[in-house]
Amino acid sequence: MDGTVLVADDDRTIRTVLTQALTRAGCKVHATSSLVTLMRWVDEGKGDLVISDVVMPDGNGLDQLPKISEARPGLPVIVISAQNTIMTAIQAAEAEAYDYLPKPFDLPDLMKRAARALEVKRRAPQPRATATEEGGNDLPLVGRTPAMQALYRLVARVMNTPLPVLVTGESGTGKSLIARAIHDFSDRRNLPFLTVSAGDLAGVEGPSTVVARAKGGSILIDEVGDLDADSQARVVRMLDGFGDSSPRIIATSQGDLMGAMENGTFRDDLFYRLSGVTVKVPALRERVDDIELLADHFLARAEREGATLKRLSPPALELARAYSWPGNVRQLENVMRRLVVTSPEDEISRTEIEQVLASQPAMEPLRGGGEGEKLSASVGKHLRRYFDLHGGVLPPPGLYQRILREVEAPLIEISLDATGGNQAKCADLLGINRNTLRKKITDLDIRVTRRRKLM
Repeated sequence: MDGTVLVADDDRTIRTVLTQALTRAGCKVHATSSLVTLMRWVDEGKGDLVISDVVMPDGNGLDQLPKISEARPGLPVIVISAQNTIMTAIQAAEAEAYDYLPKPFDLPDLMKRAARALEVKRRAPQPRATATEEGGNDLPLVGRTPAMQALYRLVARVMNTPLPVLVTGESGTGKSLIARAIHDFSDRRNLPFLTVSAGDLAGVEGPSTVVARAKGGSILIDEVGDLDADSQARVVRMLDGFGDSSPRIIATSQGDLMGAMENGTFRDDLFYRLSGVTVKVPALRERVDDIELLADHFLARAEREGATLKRLSPPALELARAYSWPGNVRQLENVMRRLVVTSPEDEISRTEIEQVLASQPAMEPLRGGGEGEKLSASVGKHLRRYFDLHGGVLPPPGLYQRILREVEAPLIEISLDATGGNQAKCADLLGINRNTLRKKITDLDIRVTRRRKLM
């Protein structure tokens, strides 16, 4: 690696580490804790690459990027920041930083990016409006894990392109928030953002009405995999009629669209029209290191809404990290809200979070097994996956009763439905005492509806 690198960071340790690593790689390094000094070096023509922190004692590093571009067009800037939110990545992209890395960063990764930056002549930037920060602090799109940082960078790269975007991920991961962020921080931000359903697309005039309402903004088709065949056909015809000033299409899906195409329930031509760029939102169990950050975010939000500020004790956090979170970020938010109300102390104990999680679903929704697969094999496969998701840590105590409850409740509900709500017939069908059935109906809070049923 050859060139002169300007390093700006108020952390002495980071300046030392970067100076040593870059010097060993063959670079000359000028390091400072001041943005004023950095800008003086830039104005003097020094440096082939800038590596800058965001929050500095004398200003914000992102605010200096336009000034650097104006003074030295083509000088690449790598932004490093401990503010691990999607806003930071988007602001860095808006200011046309060469790259963005969260703290703590992987040094070999930063060195590779620095080497590429020194080799590539960055094009002169075009002036562009800065994205608004309004509402940004309320977005729970925070995370310092590599999976989330990669997501932030991808969103920042695609937000101002005309390509359709398909956002995939499990329920509760924040797919709609990602879709909204793509619109809100793009150059279409002042145009409408329209969420449409199958009902909006119904009829001959449905698609044209949707396009007219969007006015060149963005159209979100939420859970596109749930559209029936007629709605899918209408979307295809709508997309085929788009011109140069048409709205941008963003679709979300928690289902397996590839599998749906294979079994004939989702159109191939619609899939290829929607998947210009696919953004996969990771499940919470794939970003365990973000759980503390997210929990603190939700607890702080509750305080802003008038509650007492709470925090998780280390044992409680350990349990939260071990849990599989089948409902993902939405489930974590609901658990934190409940704990804010029920916990009597400022520090939430392991026992308290254990009690709340004991009433939560023990497993993810069961994915269908192969045709003809025995129920025991399907359940066994699902249970093994449930244990694997805990990463070698045991699930919360009380698993036996939670699993039985999950199996028992639908069994009784379906049996009651099959017998038209006749409890005597249902008890006979299940092979249990009628009093036992009544007790289970009460304990499991099962609603019984009597109706005529041909048996």
